[in-house]
Amino acid sequence: MNTLQPKSADYDKKVRDSFARQTVMQTLGIELESVDAGAVVLSMAFDTALTQQHGFIHAGVITTGLDSAAGYAAHSLMADDAAVLTVEFKTSLLSPARGDRFLFKGQVIKPGRSLTFVEARAYALVGSDEKLIATFSATMMTIVGRGGVQG
Repeated sequence: MNTLQPKSADYDKKVRDSFARQTVMQTLGIELESVDAGAVVLSMAFDTALTQQHGFIHAGVITTGLDSAAGYAAHSLMADDAAVLTVEFKTSLLSPARGDRFLFKGQVIKPGRSLTFVEARAYALVGSDEKLIATFSATMMTIVGRGGVQG
């Protein structure tokens, strides 16, 4: 199996700096837990402000966490001057999003020069129990030299 190789020597800082600029993550209370080459883990505590009418975390919030985990997994392999944008994605909701905390784990499946294929999984945590609640597959695009798009 090939080991994923980042194009930036300081990919961890690059990802963390970009994540810190994404204010929607702060709004949703999503935090960056870990960064590895081609893999990212985000976490979020349960908050009633993020629920839908049945008291579950809204599917849009879950999808947002998955999109960011997948996008930053892809971004971790990109060059210093590159930014990442989502081209397309599919979310499969497997179980209601109820728990004390939620994890969003993104993983690069196939990196490319301009397009990277990624997958992510969302887990609900209740105590020490971890339950898979959603899967996500996406294509991410590498952006270089486009005004207004920062890496």
